[in-house]
Amino acid sequence: MKRMDGLLCRVAALAMLLAQAGWAKEWSPPAGAEQIPLWPENAKIVRPDVKGEESTEQSQSLVAGRPSTIVENVVRPTMSVFAAKGAKTGAAIVVFPGGGYHNLWIDIEGTEVCDWITAKGVTCVVLKYRVPGGGPYGLDMPRVPMALQDAQRAIGLLRERGGEWGIDAHKIGVLGFSAGGHLVAWVSNEPKRRYTPVDAADKQSSRPDFAVVLYPGHIWDYVDDGMRKPANGLRVTKDAPPTFILQAQDDPVDNIHESLTYYLALMKADVPTELHLYPHGGHAFGLRRTDQPITQWPGLVETWLRTIGMLPN
Repeated sequence: MKRMDGLLCRVAALAMLLAQAGWAKEWSPPAGAEQIPLWPENAKIVRPDVKGEESTEQSQSLVAGRPSTIVENVVRPTMSVFAAKGAKTGAAIVVFPGGGYHNLWIDIEGTEVCDWITAKGVTCVVLKYRVPGGGPYGLDMPRVPMALQDAQRAIGLLRERGGEWGIDAHKIGVLGFSAGGHLVAWVSNEPKRRYTPVDAADKQSSRPDFAVVLYPGHIWDYVDDGMRKPANGLRVTKDAPPTFILQAQDDPVDNIHESLTYYLALMKADVPTELHLYPHGGHAFGLRRTDQPITQWPGLVETWLRTIGMLPN
């Protein structure tokens, strides 16, 4: 028994050292959230072409004086449900972290959203989706749209099981940053499921009821005549949900034309859309407040959610 206790202590000490060094194994949400496998164990889903198993690390760059947690090599997608607090509205938001479809910035563009939105009576769900790679610019689309499949599956599961968390099946929205913003546009406009149904959840609609797109990438494709058009096969239709878009003009990662292109396509399709552009703010600020006015965007989203009936006036 003493030998086993000593072994456990050494394992715990090693785990602590790895965590302090900024590296850990498979990501788990903070205490209080319910992490749910996205697919049944017997479901045949495609594994991304990644080396090694899932791991987490701390970013070297700081936002608002703090590092961020990055998840690498996601092959087993999950959704983490953070219950609404106080007077529940019945609404839910599925959050798609960014990361260029290479990794997921899981706290600054994931769980920190839930710290904000659950206090408004909204259930928050962080999607840890498969990241097939493809590059931060241009996005060479994978043969199998794994991220889209995971997004569609998560929305269907919430509609099927939403009663467990007090969710109204007609008040399920999505919110995404950077590549996650592209995923928001993708799932908002995809008319059909991009995988073979596996259970009753896949009989539910996979299109969200509202959408929030924050400093998106992978949407804009420049053509010689100067016109903007959606890239990577994105086909914007009148069936897209009401949409909120925000980006900074000096974004060094994703050009401002990303948001403009999507906004113009939504307007052409006669989809109710609200667009906010700021001259300064950069990229990947998440919800962390800085001296840049753009970082006050959560208040704008709350006002917009009231105008579309997802939050009470």
